[in-house]
Amino acid sequence: MPYKGTENFSHNQAERLGVLVTNLGTPDAPTPSALRKYLAEFLWDPRVVEVPRPLWWLILHGVILRIRPRRSAKAYAGVWSPEGSPLLVHTAKQAEGIREALQAKYGSNVVVGFAMRYGNPSIPRVLDEMQQQGVTKLLVLPLYPQYSASTSASTFDAISKDFMGRRWLPDFRFVSHYHDFPAYIEAMAQHIEAHWAEHGRKQKLILSYHGIPLKYLLNGDPYHCECHKTSRLLAERLGLKKDEYLTTFQSRFGREEWLKPYTDETLKSLPATGVKSIDVFCPGFSSDCLETVEEIDEENREYFMEAGGKEFAYIPCLNASPGHINALVQLIEENIQGWAVPTNDGEQLEARAKLAEARKQATFPGRNDI
Repeated sequence: MPYKGTENFSHNQAERLGVLVTNLGTPDAPTPSALRKYLAEFLWDPRVVEVPRPLWWLILHGVILRIRPRRSAKAYAGVWSPEGSPLLVHTAKQAEGIREALQAKYGSNVVVGFAMRYGNPSIPRVLDEMQQQGVTKLLVLPLYPQYSASTSASTFDAISKDFMGRRWLPDFRFVSHYHDFPAYIEAMAQHIEAHWAEHGRKQKLILSYHGIPLKYLLNGDPYHCECHKTSRLLAERLGLKKDEYLTTFQSRFGREEWLKPYTDETLKSLPATGVKSIDVFCPGFSSDCLETVEEIDEENREYFMEAGGKEFAYIPCLNASPGHINALVQLIEENIQGWAVPTNDGEQLEARAKLAEARKQATFPGRNDI
């Protein structure tokens, strides 16, 4: 098979260090057809749904993709902006903030791109762009603080699959998780404290994470443990007692058992226990998205208030806040240690060009196509 190369390749081209930020993904539009395409890619990933493929194909195409796209499109339409979905908008701003910070410190030879595991901009497309820009060292940072095979490992799968078709591979590093990274914990704590300073603190802080099927935990996935560690470290930093916060799990799908306690059931039950006011924050989401804006701040707010709650405050994700960008830059710098950022000064490039030409003439005299 032919392997993908670099267009207009030159042996003396400038070299750059690349940082690829990734997130889950988003449909191209809040329409049933766009949702059908997106969900078909997302839900067919065996890392996401660990069901035998023939059986799952029948369920996915015979039932789910006939019903869910229209319902999901309506939900997406409610959070869509002229720039696109919240996840796309925030991830683009995060990448831009990281780019500005790294280039201010290391110069223009650091390239920062962002891609989505499912949908656009796709990982293969952005890797192509980065290779064309001369990226020879690549750090991939999936914006999943807590590791799960269904998120972090799925991203690694996509990168690996793309690399299998490339002629040349960069030096490569991958951040699989950062659930206990001190700067990440501090950024969340300051973000929550700022919210409390402006809006007041409620009776209890609910820390809601995306759920995964219980069987994933039983088969060794560390996600559940990492979520609880994040909650513990955050609560300690905020000075919270054990009865002042709760860790819950949202967004379950299907009939099998998922990680508990479930966020929706918890919020429905709290008012009966005397908890009438709550703050809700989602430490596992780096960006606001459908699952935070619509599911938490609308659907679960309604559950809590209908059950007798009096005050519900949703604390937005860190998004592209300065504290979050600073934490991500620190994480990146920790993971690129030992990699020198190329300088590509004029004299250096000229010397490399002369050396490349000399080698070409010595090895292939008279040829101009090399």
